[in-house]
Amino acid sequence: MKVIIKLILIMIFLNSCQKKKISDNFTLLPTVKNLQYNGKLSVLNCNSEFNYYSESNELPVLLSETLKLKKGTANKHNFSFEIDSELDIADEGYHLHISKENIKIKAKDKAGLFYSFISLNQLITDSKDQNINLPIVSIKDFPSLKYRSIHIDVKHHTEKKEYYFELIDELASLKVNGIIIEFEDKLGYQKRPIVAAPDSYSISWWKSLSDYADKRNIKISPLIQGLGHASFILKHKKFKGLRDISDNDWAFNPTISETYDLQFDLYKDAIKATPHGQFLHVGGDEVRVSNRGEKKGFELNLLWLNKVSEFAKENNRIPIFWDDMYLKHGGVWMVTRNTKLTKEKVDSIWIKNEKKLTEYLNDFPKNCIYMRWNYFSPWAEGNLKTIDWYKENNLKIMGATAGQTRWILMPQNESNIESIKSFSLTSVSKKLDGLLLTLWDDDSPHFELYKRGIYAFAEYTWSGNDSSIEDFKSKFRHRFFSPILKNQNFEFIDDLEIPVRDWANLFVKEKKHRNQITKSDSPLESHIIDLPDINNPGEWNLKFNKKIFIAKKHILDLKKILEKINAQKIKTIRGNYALQVYEQVAKLALFSYKTFIDISNFDNGKNDVENLLNNRKEFLSLRHDFEEVYSKTRNIIKPEKYILDQDHHNHTANQTLNMDWQFISEIKLFEKINLTYN
Repeated sequence: MKVIIKLILIMIFLNSCQKKKISDNFTLLPTVKNLQYNGKLSVLNCNSEFNYYSESNELPVLLSETLKLKKGTANKHNFSFEIDSELDIADEGYHLHISKENIKIKAKDKAGLFYSFISLNQLITDSKDQNINLPIVSIKDFPSLKYRSIHIDVKHHTEKKEYYFELIDELASLKVNGIIIEFEDKLGYQKRPIVAAPDSYSISWWKSLSDYADKRNIKISPLIQGLGHASFILKHKKFKGLRDISDNDWAFNPTISETYDLQFDLYKDAIKATPHGQFLHVGGDEVRVSNRGEKKGFELNLLWLNKVSEFAKENNRIPIFWDDMYLKHGGVWMVTRNTKLTKEKVDSIWIKNEKKLTEYLNDFPKNCIYMRWNYFSPWAEGNLKTIDWYKENNLKIMGATAGQTRWILMPQNESNIESIKSFSLTSVSKKLDGLLLTLWDDDSPHFELYKRGIYAFAEYTWSGNDSSIEDFKSKFRHRFFSPILKNQNFEFIDDLEIPVRDWANLFVKEKKHRNQITKSDSPLESHIIDLPDINNPGEWNLKFNKKIFIAKKHILDLKKILEKINAQKIKTIRGNYALQVYEQVAKLALFSYKTFIDISNFDNGKNDVENLLNNRKEFLSLRHDFEEVYSKTRNIIKPEKYILDQDHHNHTANQTLNMDWQFISEIKLFEKINLTYN
């Protein structure tokens, strides 16, 4: 009897090992709700002939591996699918079952059918990548959050047209179902053509992209900044009379009827360019308008919001609005961001200040969605309290997190995954109307560098899973690069963030920032670091000893990172272009740190001026390679006659017509070296 029990236990152990081994080969991202392997493999693989059959339903749009499907018959098929609106699962949900010889899919709706094919596509891709048969598996899956949208900010540059179509396919493969495009002047307005930049894309072209996305269950909606952030409009002399303050192009005067005539014309064209969109995002953030007569600034904000919300209603769109100015009026804005405040303290602040909001509550348009944006501390008790306040007062609410804010060259804070995860899970638990991942182009990193944050957003909004961030990173490396790169040993993005962070102001004086350089009348004196005094050797090294230490450390770090990137370029199956972009980022940072050490050596008498000046030749070569890689997907030069905004936020990407802004510290440093020593 003991022998039999022992044999049974061994068999159970071996079976569990087998299951684990099979499951390790297959990674679905986003993670599905319910997945059951039986521990065996089917006879099907990436080379199998899949003959499909459905009694009444058409195939959804297919991606990569599922493109190989062939039409079968009722009597001869190994793949069947159907839409069953009575299926006991949430909207966009599906059942997927792979048996030894067959695949069966049942979906709740068209979206669910599309997503079932995406999951299947990932399984077949893993089968192909690892030369293994498909697993025998049962999947039941549906999204945790209804609206899962990506923000694409094109105000400072556009990508090449084909890149947007590729991006749509990638977002669709992650089960993202919304895009909000911040057009600003990159839409070829017909009603007000003066607002359109010379390099804008036409309404018809944006419509073609919208049509393409709609077929992949992605609805594109527009964002046209309204009351504030209006420099792209008010910089034109023709509209100067509509400014809130005559010498400032930031905000509209909301009491002038022509303000609305102009804004509504732009909205109409934007709606025309996004015919499948549900929403009209009107912006409205970071703006205080002047008191006019008896009407105070906050009342004027509400006046504007009600007018644009009514316009949205008349045009069958749901208005979305950033909520910060209203919370600032109510004295609770900072509370939403302060993680040190206890729930009790937050409650007491709300009790004290809530009346400032409730007295205007009836004036809050009810058809508007109030977008509760919090990029770095969504877990703050004040943020959670604000969400609850909206819901208690029957106001519609979405959240907004960020994959990128004002980080130069590349996203930071591990692609902001912790905040993305936190707000995703909060949005699910509090049953918000949706969540937006903002990708601000203010300092314009390459879009490939946003991807890890996008994948994290897709993972946590769909799955609602509290899985660890390290587990997610492994899944990301598996899906974005290759299954063989999923191991932690192949992580390099986190390591790269730190030297890039310190690189940003390497050549900039203390308490100054590279974003300000082009705004200075004498940047070499005001912003660029002092150079060694040849009459006092060694003083420079004493002054900058901390930066020298950091530079030496980062040189070693970056060399290791570049070695890792080069190794992965050989091993990767996908994402090679992203690796090229990361490589250029690392090389730029490495060059700058090496130049800093060359200045240190010059101060110590270990090299001469000629050596420093030769660095500029290397820089020009590096810049050429950098721009060559970036320009594969990006339009990097603005039109010659393009009018730059006044740019109150010092957005680096809006400071030059070419890519000088990207390398501005290095450019000015070499100017200073040349003037000082030559």
